[in-house]
Amino acid sequence: MKKVLLLAVFALATATTYAGGYRVSLQGNKSLAMGHTGVAVVSSESMFFNPAGLVHLENKLNISVGGFGVFSNVAYQNESTGEFARTDSPVGTPVYAYASYAVTDWLTAGVGVYTPYGSTVEYEDDWAGSHLVNNIDLAAIYIQPTVSVKLGEYFSVGGGPIFVTGSVNFNRNLNRTLTDIDGNRSEVTVDASGVSGTGWTAGVMFSPTEKLNIGANYRAEIILDAEGGDADFENIPNSPLTPFADTTFDASLPLPAEMSVGLSYQFCEKWLFAFDFNRQFWDVYESLDLDFADPNIPDSFNRRNYKNSSTYRFGFQYDATSKFTLRAGYYFDESPVRDGFFAPETPRNDSNNFTAGLTFNVSDSFQIDASFLYSHFEEIDASYDFYFENGNAVPFEGTYKSNAFVPGIGLTYKM
Repeated sequence: MKKVLLLAVFALATATTYAGGYRVSLQGNKSLAMGHTGVAVVSSESMFFNPAGLVHLENKLNISVGGFGVFSNVAYQNESTGEFARTDSPVGTPVYAYASYAVTDWLTAGVGVYTPYGSTVEYEDDWAGSHLVNNIDLAAIYIQPTVSVKLGEYFSVGGGPIFVTGSVNFNRNLNRTLTDIDGNRSEVTVDASGVSGTGWTAGVMFSPTEKLNIGANYRAEIILDAEGGDADFENIPNSPLTPFADTTFDASLPLPAEMSVGLSYQFCEKWLFAFDFNRQFWDVYESLDLDFADPNIPDSFNRRNYKNSSTYRFGFQYDATSKFTLRAGYYFDESPVRDGFFAPETPRNDSNNFTAGLTFNVSDSFQIDASFLYSHFEEIDASYDFYFENGNAVPFEGTYKSNAFVPGIGLTYKM
């Protein structure tokens, strides 16, 4: 029993930390307002979307900072049992900051800080799926030094290393029935800080005319290492059958590589159209390998079996006046989760995403950027089939409905 419960606890906790359901596509207000396009759009946000575009910025110094408020909602229902639950999660606050400087007319250097992974999900204590998750708090910060080089009249390249640091705190009940002598549900809290890894990004931009840009960007797989994470057990019955003791663990897991290609085209003088195709190579995420410090707990191998997923992005920009630039867009985002692997700590399915926003030019040097995103996840009847009690699989199934509202605000300074 001890072995089964611990393997389930750590497998789910670690999966939540790095699963595709917590990829946060909020890396810039301008780009988000245009359907999260940016691979072939020249802006200060090119630091993330395609560093090759930075060398094409008109100003010598460009600084862009901003953030978002993520108001998400997940509703779960099992029509057979009548069980119902809804998340009560705090507002998520992804942020970004980019700064670049044109060293020469063919070389630009800069640094970006952003948060592409991170989320907070909270269910009511002891809900129907509490043996899978009660709450989780994730955070990951990316730091990216960047260089962009113009190779000629039509071509530019850019890229740099990526350094990642983050943390996770996760709580769940040990199983569906176990309590202490006072009737309190037995639970475990998993906490790991200093989770770190390194990777790189590289991009290219081709500009055959003044109106047309074609871009491509590759972001390499990053291995995140959680070392010495803590697992704290509470409300454990005083019995030889439940000898749970606090321990630590190590784990190494991949964040997938991703490839983006796109184009932008300026037409009718004031209009800009952009399209991006993004492919995330989640098939690298086949399993979790966990190394427990307690020698009585065997190391584990846990199959995850994710699939590659794609995102299709469309955006428009309109220079309405000298003071206002308007934007709108749409993108369709595929889920990497296969049938039978749908767990409530990664409650996402394919989604339709609608965006809008604007830039207000306060002066020649200062801009205020705003955006709004509405994400509607397709309703899904799904199950998680890999939870075990007493050696038997106990599927957790139901209907999930999810959506999110995301307003954003940012500032851009250039000179």
